[in-house]
Amino acid sequence: MIRVCISGIGKTGKEIAKFLLEQKDIKLVSAICSPNSNKKGKDLGEIIGKGNTGVKIESSDKIEQIVFRTKPDVVVDFSSPEAAARNAKVFSKLKVNIVIGTTGFSDFTLKRLFLLANKHRNGIVYAPNITLGVNVLMLLTNLAANLLSSYDFQITEVHHKNKKDSPSGTAKKIADEIEKGIKHSGNDDTEVQVPITAIRAGGVVGKHDVMIIGEDDKIEISHESFSRKAFALGTLRAVKFIKGKVGYYEMNDVLNLKKVLNDYIQEENKSNKKRYKNLLGKNEIKAL
Repeated sequence: MIRVCISGIGKTGKEIAKFLLEQKDIKLVSAICSPNSNKKGKDLGEIIGKGNTGVKIESSDKIEQIVFRTKPDVVVDFSSPEAAARNAKVFSKLKVNIVIGTTGFSDFTLKRLFLLANKHRNGIVYAPNITLGVNVLMLLTNLAANLLSSYDFQITEVHHKNKKDSPSGTAKKIADEIEKGIKHSGNDDTEVQVPITAIRAGGVVGKHDVMIIGEDDKIEISHESFSRKAFALGTLRAVKFIKGKVGYYEMNDVLNLKKVLNDYIQEENKSNKKRYKNLLGKNEIKAL
C-alpha cells in the first residue's frame, strides 16, 4: 500500500485525487492547499464530489506537521510553480518522495529540484508531460528528427484559456527531443531552434501537434487529452515508480519507452532471422 499526499486541489488535482481514491493499492492520507484557499478545513470528498473521505484539506504552511502525522510515501504536487518549488524543499528535507506535474518552472528551478534530490537522498519525478500518450509522441518525434534531420519542425500547442505558462512545459520538452534527435543524427551544421506556437482558448485540456515538413512531403504527429483522467493515469504510474527510489527522474524514466523500443527492434531482428532460415538453405545463408 502506497501512502499518498496530494498538494494542489485545482481542476487537475481534483481529478487525480478522485482517481487515486479508487485504487486498491493507494491510500490517500492527506491533501494540501494554499494558505488562502477556501478549500482549507474541508473534507476532500466534499471538494471532489465523493462524500466523506476522512481526509481534511490543510494549508501548505503546515507541511511539516502534515507529513509527521500522515506519513506519506509520495507527494503528488499539482500546485503553482512557486508553491511546488517551495514545497519541494520542505518535502525533500523530510525525505518524502515527490511527483511534480506542475508546469512553468524556470531552468534555474529545475536545477534546484535536481540538487534537492541528490542532497537529501529522496526521489523526485518531474513530469510536466505526465500523460502516457504524449510521451509516446516525444519518442516518435525524437526518432523522426534523427531520420529527417534536414526537415523543418514546428510545434503547436493548445490549452485552456486559464493556463498561465506559455509555451507549455510539454511543448518545451518536445522541442528538446527534436533538438536531441537532430544532433544525434550527426547534423551539427546549425543551431537548432524549434518554433512553438501557443494558443490559449476555451476549455481545451491539452493538445500538441508536431509538423515535420520537407521539400516534397509532410508528417504530422499529434496528441490530445480529452479529459484530465489522462493526467491521473500517468500520475499513478509515476507514484508507483518513485516509491522507495532515490534521485531525480522524468517520465521517460518512469515509462522506459526507449527500452520498449529496443526490445521491439531486437524481437524484429530475431523474427527476420527465423524467416530467412525458413526461406533459404544453409549454403545460401552462408553466401549472404
